[in-house]
Amino acid sequence: MSEHHQNSQSTLVMKFGGAAVATPEHFSRIADIIIAKMKEHPRIVTVVSAMGNTTDQLIALAKQVNPDPPRREYDMLVTVGERISIALLAMALAKKGCEARSFTGSQSGIITCSRHTDARIIDVRPHRILPVLADGKVAIVAGFQGVSRGGEITTLGRGGSDTTAVALGVALNSTKVEFFKDVPGVFNADPKKNSAASMYTHLSHGEALKIVLEGAKVLHPRCIELAQKNQLMLHVRTFQELGSQGTLIGKEREVVGLPCYEDET
Repeated sequence: MSEHHQNSQSTLVMKFGGAAVATPEHFSRIADIIIAKMKEHPRIVTVVSAMGNTTDQLIALAKQVNPDPPRREYDMLVTVGERISIALLAMALAKKGCEARSFTGSQSGIITCSRHTDARIIDVRPHRILPVLADGKVAIVAGFQGVSRGGEITTLGRGGSDTTAVALGVALNSTKVEFFKDVPGVFNADPKKNSAASMYTHLSHGEALKIVLEGAKVLHPRCIELAQKNQLMLHVRTFQELGSQGTLIGKEREVVGLPCYEDET
């Protein structure tokens, strides 16, 4: 394992899902959140998903052309959604006087196995991200995608942007990854369907994993498992209110060892 993960200090990873970047107006709000966070965290990596239903629209487009598209070309097509988001967010930050650089998954050093449409991360080599952070700029990374050792563009499957964020957090020796959602945190029931649902303020990795495996879609199980392996704290909160408490998952990292990524199988 390379030593790149030792080279960065106090890097905050922030992840914004499709609901957080659903419209062009949303990017201005996200830019404000990032700029506010820079007062506490001078080194910020932001992972973004595709806007709203963009991925579904791209999949539908593919199936209009070919009901059973080749998996390599499927990955080539659907990764466009995140590329749109990262460029727009960099533009929104630039308008507010904040320098940022956008990176695809492959440019970010997200190395995966060769399986298309459901790849696993096997290493992260953020060599292009580190100089950007050292210069005080925000690094914006396309979630959900990576590159195989053979140089092929791959995708990580549904919810893959969550895993991208945690993998980067591990590689950059972060103490916490923040997930900005359209709900205030993790609840004991779907708050959109049950007004009596109550929010957890703190969960262990194991408790959070049990909740999502039982059907809660707030985080992808693979990202929680990866965080648990590396004792990385997760913080689920809403993008609609910056000062919200949210739900903390896990404990502060005590000892940083070699990063452990996903199994290829």
